[in-house]
Amino acid sequence: MRTYDITLTISEELVVWPDDKPVSITADSRISEGAIANVSRIKMGVHTGTHVDAPFHFIDGAPTVEHLDIDLLTGRAYVLHLPDDVDLITKAHIENSTIPPRTKRVLFRTRNSHRWVDGSREFDPNYVALDHEAAALLIQRGVKLVGVDYLGVAPFEDVIPTHVTLLEAGIVIVEGLNLSEVSQGRYTLYCLPLKIAGVDGAPARAILVGV
Repeated sequence: MRTYDITLTISEELVVWPDDKPVSITADSRISEGAIANVSRIKMGVHTGTHVDAPFHFIDGAPTVEHLDIDLLTGRAYVLHLPDDVDLITKAHIENSTIPPRTKRVLFRTRNSHRWVDGSREFDPNYVALDHEAAALLIQRGVKLVGVDYLGVAPFEDVIPTHVTLLEAGIVIVEGLNLSEVSQGRYTLYCLPLKIAGVDGAPARAILVGV
């Protein structure tokens, strides 16, 4: 078995959503300056890097991140590869895919993952996303978690329909995965968001273990 770390490294160079402030990492104390310990401080949005969306992100009054079902965030998952010429994941892509029956967790590897390899530091508004009809079909098929390899599950110019379709159905959304080294197939997913009270999302550490 092989373990894949599919988490983006948080740094001040990490790409963030256009409306978000850049990551800030500062030193509160350093041994080299006479302190007894090295202590750092980080400032960033809850949707930075690899993160999980809670229903509250797009549905006012809905559950916040600390209420997410941890059982949905761990378990068997299927990584689906899509060709580099796919610009939008549609219902047809799901219908014609190799996603096995009764799959509960689907992670989509697209050309987005190349962005994490080439070291790009600029946000790409033309990232590959999921349209709301594809999201609805995944729900019909019993999928409970959807993961994508860029910072948004929905198209940049139309973020609401896909998010609301998934979140209203109780689907866990994981965004900002680096699937560049992961082959298509079955894995065990472990994705643990920080347990922060009352917020709409949280950074997560995510790994895949080959089965």
